[in-house]
Amino acid sequence: MSRIVVVGAGVGGLAAAIRLASAGHDVEVHERSAGVGGKLAVHERDGFRFDTGPSLLTLPQVFADLGLRLPELQPLDPVVRHFFPGGAVLDSSSVHEVFLERIADALGAGAAADWNRFWRRAERIWQASWRSVLQRPVTPASLASLSWRLTDLAAIAPGRTLRDLSLRYLRDPRLRMLLDRYATYTGADPRRAPAALAAIPYAELHFGGWYLPGGLGTLGTAMVDRCTELGARIVTNSPVTAILTAEGRATGVAIRGGQATAAEIPGGQATGAADPGGQASAAILGERATGAGGSGRRIDADIVVSDVDALALYRDLLPTPGRLAALTDRSLAGFVMLLGIRGETPELAHHNVFFPSWYDAEFNAIFGSASRRAGPAGDPTIFVTRADDPAVHPPGTEAWFVLVNAPRHGTDWSAVDWRRAGLAEAYGKHVLDALARRGLDVRDRLIFAEIRTPADLADAAAAPGGAIYGTSGGLMRPANRGPVDNLFLVGGSVHPGGGLPMVTLSAKIVADEIGKYSPA
Repeated sequence: MSRIVVVGAGVGGLAAAIRLASAGHDVEVHERSAGVGGKLAVHERDGFRFDTGPSLLTLPQVFADLGLRLPELQPLDPVVRHFFPGGAVLDSSSVHEVFLERIADALGAGAAADWNRFWRRAERIWQASWRSVLQRPVTPASLASLSWRLTDLAAIAPGRTLRDLSLRYLRDPRLRMLLDRYATYTGADPRRAPAALAAIPYAELHFGGWYLPGGLGTLGTAMVDRCTELGARIVTNSPVTAILTAEGRATGVAIRGGQATAAEIPGGQATGAADPGGQASAAILGERATGAGGSGRRIDADIVVSDVDALALYRDLLPTPGRLAALTDRSLAGFVMLLGIRGETPELAHHNVFFPSWYDAEFNAIFGSASRRAGPAGDPTIFVTRADDPAVHPPGTEAWFVLVNAPRHGTDWSAVDWRRAGLAEAYGKHVLDALARRGLDVRDRLIFAEIRTPADLADAAAAPGGAIYGTSGGLMRPANRGPVDNLFLVGGSVHPGGGLPMVTLSAKIVADEIGKYSPA
């Protein structure tokens, strides 16, 4: 049995803690903020409840062996409703034949035939990715070893982009828009994102999209409860300031002074409160995480698992210039509005996407170029989540989560200073006006509107620049093994990538590696 410290209580850190505690290790998680779940966050106001992070659960089988007690998953049909320029509306389906019929009805028989041809390629990419990439550590050497699996290598198509695939298989520009959007699931520009990302729509549509009653914050609650059962300890308000090393291996962490207090669990009650049966609701410790005097302390460990963004790890916690230099491709961020809406909007599904007239203009604005500074998109894609769940809004109202792709927060040429006075409010008005121009005007139905900018996410989740998915890099995200022995990395910024299933798979990869690894 090893003593393991996990840095960060996001989904990756909690999943790693569950797996490692299940294997018999002594696990302690240290979280910088007062709550757990990382980007899997919940905001409540006046009877409204918002998932402010992920809102769609895919690949539910990835969570099956964590031992979580979850409410019964509800399948979504459509998975997403797409609103295209010109008025066409297309509902995606997890039943391939049904989706083909819907494409034919909305866009024509030729578009359906193109999608069917693309789908066969996407299936090959998914199978190759699942078999050779997503469930194991990936390094340049392991990718090179794919060369003997010529079919896998041909399917994944290293060197080709997602846009290359859309141009090859899809003639209808609206289907190209639909496929391009999946690059943004990893924070990438489809014109530069690897073709292997075609595995994402295949996974979403083949295995289905799912909703957890009460919102996806209930997943965080279930993960914390599972930590409790297994004896893993979670300490909040306990920021790690350094990964400690000696003789080329991680030996523990340094904690900054502060008081660990009861925390809010996504979807749950205040930590430390007893349930009616007398059981503690979570293994979060309301204890002091400092030594006498409050100046901080050292926590020794045999193994350290980091669930912080790789950029922050290699810049701040364990300065590693060589690895930091490789982290130059930043993910896009998100501009969020939380809306309380009067009345009902039956034309909306659970998840809805309103596309702009020219998608490339949005990517040009968000990512900028050598000659043009990044900026908010003038005609953005607007993603609206509206759960038909009485647990998340009062009767006669709706709770909307509105997301717009946005440049990351910062002051350099490729970022936007989202703290600039008046910018967030002005852009929020712009987004509502754009939604109205696309036929969905709710400006006179607003009960309230709250805004979350990339700067807010950077503060809340320690996400550099407010990047939703951390460092983006296609197949070659930062490795799950750190630059010193006994240090492992999980989370959306490392292999195999962002999104709930991929983050959870990163924890499995790390737990499996630790299982066959004996610390010195």
